[in-house]
Parts: sequence; structure tokens; C-alpha cells
Amino acid sequence: MHKEAQQRGFTLLEALLTIALISSVAAFSLPVAVSFQTGNDLDDATSAVAQGLRRAQTLSRAQENDTTWGLYVQVSSVTVFQGASYAARDASYDEVFEIADTITVGGLQEVVFDKLTGEPQSTGTVLLDAVNNESRSVTINSKGAVDY
Repeated sequence: MHKEAQQRGFTLLEALLTIALISSVAAFSLPVAVSFQTGNDLDDATSAVAQGLRRAQTLSRAQENDTTWGLYVQVSSVTVFQGASYAARDASYDEVFEIADTITVGGLQEVVFDKLTGEPQSTGTVLLDAVNNESRSVTINSKGAVDY
């Protein structure tokens, strides 16, 4: 008597249940991952603004290239620039830091620091809002202190 070899494998039902389970886990994980990424983008943008302000202030105090330095904040980037204003800057010295497209920017847009003293010619708050309704702010006062 010969024994027939038993075939082992997955039934169609088992395969469909496995696919359904994996899909459910992915569907619940995706919003958490997106929220985490957006929060990370907001933290990165906040750091870029704060560090950019400090960098421009340091370069002005050091009288780098015997001129003033400033920071310009726009929708997709933060730029440390050399010159009396962003419009009149020497673009070859620009230091650009990207901001993720999940972040919107408002409030103070341009700050130029005086040579030697490093005091800002304008003060205020840069507002950063994420698509997940989180927000951060970076404030610079008349003495040049950055708070966020």
C-alpha cells in the first residue's frame, strides 16, 4: 500500500485573512507615522529659524566681511544672508535651510543685526504652523535674545 503524499500549503481563506490583518495594521499605523513626521518637520523648522537667527547675529558681531548679516524666513526656507536687507544682499554668501512643505510660516519675516553689537534692527515672532494643527513660535527681543 502506498501512502499518498499530503500537500501542505495555505488555503485561499488563510491567505485572505493574512492580507486583511496586514492591511488593518497598516491602516492604523499610517496616521501615527504621518503625525510623527509632521511633528518632526515642525521641530526641524523651529530649530532652523532659531539657529539661523543666532548664526546671523554671530556673524554680525564678528563683523564677518565688514558688514551686517540677517535672516529671511519664507514659505519653503530660511536664509542667513549678508547685507543690509534680503533684497540688497550678496547672494553668494547665502546659507539656506529648507523647511518642509507641511509647515506654514507667518509673522516676522526679516531680521538684520547691527555690526559689532549684534542687536536686531527689528523684533518680533516667527510663527510656524504644521498641517496637524501643532504650532511653534520663535521670538527675538530688542537685545537679540532668541526664545522658542
